[in-house]
Amino acid sequence: MSNPSNRYYSLDVFRGATVALMILVNNPGTWAHIYSPLEHATWHGCTPTDLVFPFFLFAVGNAMAFVMPRFEQKGSSAFWKKVISRTILIFCIGLFLNWSPFVKWDGDKLVGKPWETVRLLGVLQRIAIAYFFASVIVFYAKARGAFVLGAIILLIYWMLCWWLGAPADPFSLPGYFGTDVDKSILGVSHMYKGEGVPFDPEGLTSSLTAIVQVIFGYLVGQYIQAKGKNTEMLSNLFVAGLIMVVAGAAWDLAFPINKKIWTSSYVVYTTGLAMLTIGVMIHLLEFRNAKGAWSRFFDVFGKNPLFIFVLSGFLPRVLGLFRWVDHYTPEGKKVYTSAFPWFYENVCKPISADPRLGSLVYAICMIIFYWLIVYVLDKKKIYIKV
Repeated sequence: MSNPSNRYYSLDVFRGATVALMILVNNPGTWAHIYSPLEHATWHGCTPTDLVFPFFLFAVGNAMAFVMPRFEQKGSSAFWKKVISRTILIFCIGLFLNWSPFVKWDGDKLVGKPWETVRLLGVLQRIAIAYFFASVIVFYAKARGAFVLGAIILLIYWMLCWWLGAPADPFSLPGYFGTDVDKSILGVSHMYKGEGVPFDPEGLTSSLTAIVQVIFGYLVGQYIQAKGKNTEMLSNLFVAGLIMVVAGAAWDLAFPINKKIWTSSYVVYTTGLAMLTIGVMIHLLEFRNAKGAWSRFFDVFGKNPLFIFVLSGFLPRVLGLFRWVDHYTPEGKKVYTSAFPWFYENVCKPISADPRLGSLVYAICMIIFYWLIVYVLDKKKIYIKV
């Protein structure tokens, strides 16, 4: 068995590339003009953008495979202390991000953002929940038990969606059973409403299958660590990844692949794609040693992943408070702008008559901007751990 401290560089690059893609899809110049691969599927289906979040959860599981042996050596007390503190911290950072910057413009005056309207769940909260339960399952059930429990969770969730959903279409937005659960526990005012109705894509019930995404990431991380860098490991990884992709696509016929309710078929399908992607990176970076500027670019993102993700969500909101009058409407009404919107409108948008290109250029500029931040942190050996 390889030394648990012998981390695979390819896994760090995989995590960093996932973070970079997160920034790309979350920061278009305008949400009104986006190339279709950079949009989420309307409901059923899976676009490249729909791979970002499950890939990140998968990477969380990969990292867990390298730290779990230390927890097992130190005992349950050290395990619970670390896992509980990390879960609470990540969850609270997610709440902070949802509430930030705590004030907003109402006409020409700043007013407080009331707690009663703050969304309770979100990306970081889902990461916290999935990390916590996956850690507990892995620590006590070990690899074999975790795999069995993961499979059971996927099947149970399928049955719950089928039995408790609307008989006419249990997997539709109005028919999904989890929305009523979220309404009763979270309250409508604390839920996401981007679909036009109260519905949380990071809701409580769909977090069940997100836990399995982390478990699968752990199992793959443990496998490649235990087998070592050899062709047998890589061949098995590719075969298993292909089987998962085919199984997920087949399950889609009965339980549609859907990110927004995080269906079981979606977990299996995206896990397979993550395995194939990591397999390619292992082949290039560990076997062929094809390291270069491309891998170093993503590597620095992977060294401060949660920090830069939070900053990319927090900074635009804070800078949005510092605004100025851009122009007046024909009726004499003030139209304000701030740093990032001004940059898009005056630098990126004029690049092409196709507004989607300007929107993409802006997103790429945001990646470069945040990369410079993590690059400086890396040079100074500053790594913000959560």
